[in-house]
Amino acid sequence: MTTTNKSVTKAVFPVAGLGTRFLPATKASPKEMLNVVDKPLIQYAVEEAIAAGITEMIFVTGRSKRAIEDHFDKAYELEAELEAKNKQALLEIVRNVKPSHVDCVYVRQPEALGLGHAVLCAEKLVRDEPFAIILADDLLDGQPAVLKQMLAVHDAQKGSVLAVEKIDPAKSSSYGIISGPEVSKGIYRLDGIVEKPQPKDAPSNLAVVGRYVLSSNIFQHIRNLKPGTGGEIQLTDAIASLLKEEPVFGYEYSGVRYDCGSKLGYLKASIEFALRHPEVGDDFAAYLKSRSLS
Repeated sequence: MTTTNKSVTKAVFPVAGLGTRFLPATKASPKEMLNVVDKPLIQYAVEEAIAAGITEMIFVTGRSKRAIEDHFDKAYELEAELEAKNKQALLEIVRNVKPSHVDCVYVRQPEALGLGHAVLCAEKLVRDEPFAIILADDLLDGQPAVLKQMLAVHDAQKGSVLAVEKIDPAKSSSYGIISGPEVSKGIYRLDGIVEKPQPKDAPSNLAVVGRYVLSSNIFQHIRNLKPGTGGEIQLTDAIASLLKEEPVFGYEYSGVRYDCGSKLGYLKASIEFALRHPEVGDDFAAYLKSRSLS
């Protein structure tokens, strides 16, 4: 049974990873709580989902991820102190971390068995509805929000949608790579997808980045998988199986991606978002100019 005619109201956030590329910063704090200026990565991801009309956020967590739950919970003591000191602007910022119409729910991934396994952990909460997956490591800056763009493609094409971008073919071994004809400008109907191929084996230069809108039928395909690349249950392999039964599309989104799973990408995001920040942007731009950075 296809579920793509239903509206998408749920997003899954796999946040159980260890964040080893940012040690020691992530030794006791989740990588998703790394700040870009004054907001953690996970909040940017949730705000993107809210902008797309998502109302249920499903976090697939692991050990040492309690800070994520606390971040989206009500902070009674902090709010009371801000209210008592009449700091209304800060009070509104704290209260708007999670708007009242949005629900946050949490499920634990007991073992780090790959992205496919993390997504499968959310099955009982997603049920038979199409749903989004957002990887907070990929900070996507688009207008409108990238997930909102993808939902429009999902509605128009009646199929699952993966965010893709053109990459340097030499970097294909770091991505899932799609193949298939372009059926409309920037929209490709998949006839194949391969996880982290060597450049000589890559079917194209179109790489999947951290946004997906999937049919709930993906869960059955994940359950049927054997461990793939790296001994993990790969979501890419499940999508390769799904596309044999129903349409899956790659969408070349409008926006800029910052790979905040890498130090360089994180630093680039921090600079770009600082430059546009209403409080510090002008002063930061003047500082960079004084450093004679090109």
